[in-house]
Amino acid sequence: MVIANEFSHIIKFDEIGAGASSIRLSADAPTREALAARFDLAALESLDAELSVSRDSKGILAEGRIRSTLSQYCIATGDPVPTVLDEPVKIRFVPEPIDRVEIELEADDCDSMFYEGQSIDLGEAVAQSLGLALDPYPRSPDAAEQLKAAGVKGEDEIAPTGALAGLKDLLAKK
Repeated sequence: MVIANEFSHIIKFDEIGAGASSIRLSADAPTREALAARFDLAALESLDAELSVSRDSKGILAEGRIRSTLSQYCIATGDPVPTVLDEPVKIRFVPEPIDRVEIELEADDCDSMFYEGQSIDLGEAVAQSLGLALDPYPRSPDAAEQLKAAGVKGEDEIAPTGALAGLKDLLAKK
C-alpha cells in the first residue's frame, strides 16, 4: 500500500518501459508550504526534480538532480538563512524485505527506498532527498557574533585540558 504524501507522484511499474523514462517534477505552492512545515523551513520557494527512471536487475533506479531555493532557520539566531540546493540524486527502489536484514553499502551505492505492491512514490523520494540535502546546522552571517555575545566560546577559544593538554604541541613538533 502506498501512502499519499505532500509531494506524492506515484509511478506504476507498467508505466516504466524497457528503457529510461525522463520525468520532471515541480512542487506547487501548497505542496511547498506543506514540505516547509514538514522540514521546519522558513520558506520553500521552489522544488524541482529532473529524473531518469529505469529498470535493472536490482529493481527500479531513479537518478538525476533536485533543485531548490529555500530558507532554513539559523540555529543561533532563528533568522532565515537563504540557500540554493542543486543536488545529484540516485535512488534504487527495492521490494520491502520480508525479514529485516542488515545490508552493507559501498561508498558508490545509491540511496535505497522500499516499496510494496506494483508502484513507487517518486515525489516522496524527491522530498526525502531534499530533507537529506538540508544543512543540519544553518548559520546566519551574524550567528558567530550573537553566540559570542551570549557567552558561547568558539572552537578556537577552547584549550584542551587534562591528558590532552600537551597533544597539540606534540603534534605541532612533527
